[in-house]
Formats: sequence, C-alpha cells, structure tokens
Amino acid sequence: MSKELETSVIQGDEQSRDGHYRPKESLRQQSASGKARSEIADASFDALAVGAQNPIELEGTKIGKAYQEAAGIPAVLNTAKYGIGEMGAFAAARTLLKINQASGFDCQSCAWPSPDVKRKIFEFCENGVKALSDELTTKRVDRYFFREHSIEQLAARSDYWLNKQGRLTEPMFRRAGATHYEAISWDDAFQVLSKELNSLESPNQAAFYTSGKTTNEPAFLLQLFARQFGTNNLPDCSNMCHESSGVSMVESLGIGKGTVTLEDFEHCDLILVLGNNPGTNHPRMLTSLEEAKRKGAKIIAVNPLPETGLMRVVNPNPQDYPNLLKFPFKILGDGAALADLHLPVRINGDVAAIKAILKFLFEEERAGRQSGIDHKFVEKYTEHYEAVREDAELASWDMLLESSGLTMEEVREAGRLCAESKGTICCWATGLTQQPNGVDNVAMVVNLLLVGGHLGRPGAGTCCVRGHSNVQGDRTMGVWERPTQAFLDALAKEFSFTPPSKWGLDTVETLHAMHDGDVRVFFAVSGNFLSNTPDTAYAAHAITRCRLTAHVSTKLNRSHLITGEQALILPCLGRAERDIQISGIQFVTTEDSMGIVNASTGKEIPASVHLLSDVAIVARLADATLGTDGPVRWLAFEQDYSLIRDSISRVIPGFENFNERIVKERHLYLPNAARELIFKTESAKAQFTVCPVPDDSLDPDQLILMTMRSHDQYNSTIYGLNDRYRGVYGGRRVIFLNPSDMERRHLQAGDLVDIHSHFEGELRKAEAFAVVPYTIPPKCAAAYYPETNVLVPIRSVAAKSNQPAYKRIVISLHPSRHTERVDLSASGIHANLTRPVPAWSTAQRRTRNEYLKELT
Repeated sequence: MSKELETSVIQGDEQSRDGHYRPKESLRQQSASGKARSEIADASFDALAVGAQNPIELEGTKIGKAYQEAAGIPAVLNTAKYGIGEMGAFAAARTLLKINQASGFDCQSCAWPSPDVKRKIFEFCENGVKALSDELTTKRVDRYFFREHSIEQLAARSDYWLNKQGRLTEPMFRRAGATHYEAISWDDAFQVLSKELNSLESPNQAAFYTSGKTTNEPAFLLQLFARQFGTNNLPDCSNMCHESSGVSMVESLGIGKGTVTLEDFEHCDLILVLGNNPGTNHPRMLTSLEEAKRKGAKIIAVNPLPETGLMRVVNPNPQDYPNLLKFPFKILGDGAALADLHLPVRINGDVAAIKAILKFLFEEERAGRQSGIDHKFVEKYTEHYEAVREDAELASWDMLLESSGLTMEEVREAGRLCAESKGTICCWATGLTQQPNGVDNVAMVVNLLLVGGHLGRPGAGTCCVRGHSNVQGDRTMGVWERPTQAFLDALAKEFSFTPPSKWGLDTVETLHAMHDGDVRVFFAVSGNFLSNTPDTAYAAHAITRCRLTAHVSTKLNRSHLITGEQALILPCLGRAERDIQISGIQFVTTEDSMGIVNASTGKEIPASVHLLSDVAIVARLADATLGTDGPVRWLAFEQDYSLIRDSISRVIPGFENFNERIVKERHLYLPNAARELIFKTESAKAQFTVCPVPDDSLDPDQLILMTMRSHDQYNSTIYGLNDRYRGVYGGRRVIFLNPSDMERRHLQAGDLVDIHSHFEGELRKAEAFAVVPYTIPPKCAAAYYPETNVLVPIRSVAAKSNQPAYKRIVISLHPSRHTERVDLSASGIHANLTRPVPAWSTAQRRTRNEYLKELT
C-alpha cells in the first residue's frame, strides 16, 4: 500500500474498521418490564395511542389508473404547483436555480449525489421541489396558532394537515399538565433544558437524536456535547434505515458505505436495483439509470411491486437531450424503458432470489458455459468462496423458487445478464435492510458482486442508496451510540476531556429505556421521531414517560403532540435560509450516498427573526448546560462555523484541511478503502457469507405486509394525498393485495378491512384500510407508513443491526366496523393489473424455445 493511500484510509477497531458501524451482539431486546404490551394490547381503544396515529380519513379517496411513466409533464406540473403554491412564483423561480448548485444549497430531500462539475441549470427533481417548497412556504405557525389549538385538538388532525399549517416561528413550551403550548424566550428555553439535564441522576438518562436533515457541523457539535455531558446515547435515523447495510458491509468489505461514484454508472454493463423505488424516493437517480441505459447497460429491478419509476421514465430536463429539437417530442412521448427485467420477488425472498442466481451461475460454469465468475479476483481478494458455492449448490431449486417467488425462467434470464456483465452495480435501499435478516440480504448482494469480481473496477460496486440528505454524514460526524476507541481518543485529544466509553442506546433501545424510565430527557435535532419509529402505541407510551422532550424543527409534526411531561419546540433555520453569525454568512456541509461532502449555503430570508440555526441551538444549549469553564468554546463555534470544521479536520480521518478544500472546490471525496480493493477486515480480504434462506411459514389466513411511502411523501412528511404511480388519489388508507389473496378471502376492491399484526403472541391492530387489487406476489401486501407503523412490533428487529423490520410484518385481515366507501375506477384497476412489465419472455432477445435448445 502506498504511503499516500495508507494515510487516507479511515482507520477503526476490529469490530468497526471504518469507524461507523459494528455488529450488535448484546442488545436490549425489550423493555426490562417484560413484553410491556399488557396495558396497550389493543391500540384501537387506547386514547394515547389513538392520538399518536393519523385519524381515519377515507372521504375523497379514489382508486384509479396509475401513471405508466415516471417524471415527464406531470412532474413539471407538480413542481410548478408546489413551488408557486407554497413559495410564490418569484421565490420559486429564484430558489430553484440555487438548489444543488455549487454556490447554492444542498437539497433537503434525498441523498443522491450531484455531479462534481457541469451541473445542470435544473439540478432538482419533483420531490426535491416539494421539500424546498415545504420549507419556504409563506404560511406560519406562531403563538396565536397554539393559543387557538389545544394539543388534543391538534393530535386529532392528520400529519398532512399538521404539515400544511406552515413554518414554526418562535420557541414554544408545554408546561407539565398544560393543554396548550405557550411562547417562551430562547434564554428561558435553554434554562429549562439545562436545568432538567443537570438534575438527572446520570448522564445516561438523556438521549440525543438526529435525522438526516442535520448537517455535518451541528451533528459534530451534538455528539461532542452529548459526550462531554457524559453519555453515548446518540440514536439516529440511520438506526431505522440502513443500519443493516453498514453492519453487513463492515463484516464483508471492511467499510459501511457504498463503493461506487456517479461516474461508474457511465461505464457499467448491468445495474441491479433491489428493494428500491427511485421514482419516488430519489428521482434524480432516474437520470443516472437512463444515461446508463443509453450507453448500453441492462437493468434488473428486484422488487415485489413493479414500480413505475423502474419501468419507464420521461426525462423533463432539456439539458439531458443532445438534440434539443427532439425534446418536445420526447416530453410528449411514452418515455424510455428502464428495467430490462423485473423480478417480482416475494417480500423477504431476497436471499433465496440471489442464491438462485448464484446457483445458476455455478451450474453454467460446470456445464462449460459463460458464468461471469472471476476466479482470479476471488482467489486474490476474497475468503470463503467455496462455502458459499457449496451452500448454493446444495440448495434445492424447488425451495429457492418457492421462497423467492420467482420462476425458473426469471432466474435464468437474470443469471444470463449477470454472467455476461463485465461491470455490475448493485443498488439497494430499505426493501432489503428493514427485514429480520436485513444484514444477510446485504451480504448476499455483496456475494453476487464478489463472484464476478465487481469491485475496484470502473462501472462496478456497491451502491447503498441512503434516504435523507445527510444521514450518512451524521454517522461520519460521530452521531453513533457505539463509537470506536480511535474516535473517542481523537475527540479527547482535540478537546481535552475524557469521553464516556460505555456504549449508548440506539433508537429501539432508547424507546425501551424511555418505557422503563431510564431515559428522562430526550433532545432531537430535526426529524419526526414518533411517526418514524416502530410500534406507534408502544412508542407513544414510552415517550410520555420522559420528564422533558425537546425537538428542533422547522414544521409542526406529531412528535410535538405526544410528549414528555414537559415539551419544547425549538424552531430552526431551514437549509435554504440565510445563516448570518458574528463572523458573517455561514455555510454548512453534507455527505451524500457516495461519500462526497458538499458545501451548502442558504440564500433566502429566514421565515422568522426568532429562528436560530441548528449550530446555534446546540452551542447555546451546551453552554447553558456545561458552563463556560470547560475545555470547549461553544459560543465561538456558533459565531464561526469554520472553527467546527477545523476541529473536524483533526478528529475525523479524511477531512484533513477541511476548510481549505471545501472553500476551494465546494466538494470533497472521502476515502473509500474497498474502492481501492483494500479490505479492512481481520484477514484483509473481502468475505463471502453463507446466509440461510429464512423460513417464512405462514398460517393459511396470514400475509406478509411491507410498509412504504406514497409518491406525495418523504419519510414521514406528507406533502399531498396522491400516489399517481400506484393509482391512489385523495387518500392514503389503502392496502395493496394480490387478486388471488382477495378471492381467497372473499374481498372486493374497495372493501374496508382492519389489519391485525401477529408477533410472538402479541396482537396489534390498524383499522379501516381500503383493499386495492395490485400486481404484487401472492401472500404479500403493502401499505403506507406512518399509518401502518402501529403494526410493527418493537421487538421485531434485524439480527446484528437491531433495525426495525418495517418490511416484514405478519398480518391477517378482518372485516372493519367502519362503513365509509372509496371511489373505484374498474377500468383504472384493470389497467394497473395488466400494464406491461418487463418479464423474462419480453426481456430476452431470443425466443424461449431457442434459449431452451441452447441450454440442452
């Protein structure tokens, strides 16, 4: 290894070699008081749990035809609708030219990267505009709003209604026993918080949470404050989305982040998109997929649902067309096909599906046909290949096909594409990670790449598609409950104190600790903790047992309504808003899904003169709690963010000369050892992993439910009530079912059912969901969250990562006592069930008989 590379590789300890993830062998699996559901066994009739959920609203819901193409003119119209409707025409035009620009601000929405150079004029997508418009809305929520609306009244409103009320403008305080919030000064708010923190019996009775909205500078300050206060209780949203990815990749590759860059999409032969819906969750990814297709790449979509965003796309950006004269015809056309093959895998059938593809490749090699197996790479860079090969070869085809839900023809076609590829990229998201075996799912993806040597070469590698824009950066900054000793030592050296060494609590463990009274103060920088966590009824009871909960927020959400005995709402600047401190205009930084750190400078006038930045809030809270005699000059950090970056450069490897580099280039790449074929594992080799196929045996009346977003939401923020890509309009309370499962249960489209979830003798209920026939594998179901989070058992988590299993909930369906009706379009439903999907029979370039003849 060269000396230059040796110093740039992030170092870690044996369990977490990149310093960001580690397997969790000892977990707080449940509340110390037992299963802790005796008092909330039926959340339908528990007043607190009812207030923690969205109200049942079915009026106006219509099931009709889904759009056949992603983006296009509908995306342009929705962009205009949200932008002009929330910000006004002039502000919309001004700000849209700054989003994701080198001199502008980073998008508040997804973590898909922007090009290093030659960024387009319109470097945004429909959902990015929704997020921006949501932040820069002209509507306001002030003290008079809270005087008019009690907390109980607000809890009876939907998340959509709450979000539509506008920007928070001043700090608000809920006193113990109060029915309303009241205004409070910033100084008094910090006094309330610091008094509660300093009165705790132990620092470990506090927990400090972040979501992906939190940028690098305040994230670094928050973890520093928590550790100087004396605790590693730093749960974050990564615990709920990609913890399984990080743990799995650390074990197999020695780094918890993906290895590819945007440039790799220009050189690949094959892209597998697994458990991922880019058309809704990160639409700018569609541009990369379309460009890859234009250059000859094939795409395999592995998903229970044939998501529109992976089938066809109409690119609405004229800059992406070499010949502008063709743009009007293209924008009015039916778009470009993306997926060459859709594999309709059963929910949690991913291990079986990938093992089936591997088995096919091994059999092809034994038969002397092209297999794509790179034995030179395998021998030089990996371990345990033979164990994985033996495991796949011993698995029966009947078992693999039954568990995956795939046909032999689909497996053969996927295997053929893998065998022919010289450069394969695997992209995945929470469809893989939010399973009890989420760590194994990701390990199987790595197995598939290692077999073909698809690492360390152009156009190949892992692409862990993170959700929120800085969720990866928060972890890099040290927001993590299980820090490495190397990180703690660097922190101690920089700030002259001894950080706590005892591991802290992740998100699920924090909820258990709240429930048991072990966490008494909860402080969150951004996010909607209640609506994103699993087991809503349990979470609500846990949160209300805190003495104080405080949320740094831009908009009103349900976490402000289900609170501790006391509660604070601390309004902050949005990412697009100007941040001026004593030293001048400040900028912050974010890290995207590919380990690229970008500068972000807000340009807009803040929504209120009373708003503080995240940095200012954390710095002033730390100053009020710890005093001015300590080793950290908190208020100096508030005055000049470059001082924070100076400290980051000395604490976190890869950020050397941070200020100089980010000011000059406006972006920087963090080191990625696996990209250079340096694997920070015990043996210094990449690890193949033998993963068992999970036993998903169900009772005859049971199904497996996955939770998901609609197209009009981002995480738990609900922008609208339409999901045009699935044919749902004006409502959200629907459940998608295979028609055969409907027939077996004597259900008709539009029937209302109550959903019961079953876990180790525990029963949870969610009422009144309209049945929608859909193209989804038998024995599988899908519905939107947060409405269905109440069904996710708090103890149903992924092994090793403790990530909640939102995508595998065992359910049964029961007639509902509710009698509302939804509007149905029979022709629309028929069109949805019969729309073309790229299957084996249409994706291949040879007829089935020719292919079988060649095989024999």
